[in-house]
Amino acid sequence: MSSTPAASIDEIVKHGWDAVLVDGNAILNGKPYIHKPSPLAVKDIPFPSDDPIVVKVQDYAKKHLIEQTYNHSMRVYHWGYSILKDQFPEQFGKLSLATWALTCLLHDIGTTHDNLRATLLSFEFYGGILALNLTKELGAPQAQSEAVAEAIIRHQDLGTVGKITFLGQLVQLATIYDNMGINPQIVDEKTRVEVSEAFPRKGWSGCFSKTIREENGLKPWAHTTHLGEEDFPEGVKNNELMKPYDSWGL
Repeated sequence: MSSTPAASIDEIVKHGWDAVLVDGNAILNGKPYIHKPSPLAVKDIPFPSDDPIVVKVQDYAKKHLIEQTYNHSMRVYHWGYSILKDQFPEQFGKLSLATWALTCLLHDIGTTHDNLRATLLSFEFYGGILALNLTKELGAPQAQSEAVAEAIIRHQDLGTVGKITFLGQLVQLATIYDNMGINPQIVDEKTRVEVSEAFPRKGWSGCFSKTIREENGLKPWAHTTHLGEEDFPEGVKNNELMKPYDSWGL
């Protein structure tokens, strides 16, 4: 448990600061899942629309993100809720869904056309800074705004050595599920179909693969390259799990 004076124990838990292994495979013990996922309907997955900061950030995301990226962000929220509920029951009910929603809505804000060109920073780092400033301006407490920023900065920091916040691990698990179909059994098929219908991909696999290559062209030093300059964009483009749904909405 953290001994930092910057946040209380309750805030650490509420905003997902608990330290966990960065190695998602190790967390799953090398298995498809820890607990068999339950089928969830979209209507059964609550979204914190009663939180004023979430409402404003959702409006911001809709304004600044292209539709494919916004829908991806909402799918990540729903995948993560399912993963949280079934795989991590000890954190379920303790992690703030508002903090989770803010992380999902803003995790790819650094990939917009303008933001990719506004900075030399890798998109995750710039996105984390934007998210930190935006949520603080909207009145989010330090423990929440910094949790969101940390998770966004590290959401593509996949690896096998070291620790990450629980919030950061959750967004990693949810994003690699949507982007590459990794851990395909961690979400029930019914949930996958329903969420894909509610927030259609509209060619997301090709769209995000193109964005990865765009950033790597602009910034050959980009953090994304650590996932493989060819392996990552090709893995996203050829996402077999999501292939049946990728044209939905086009």
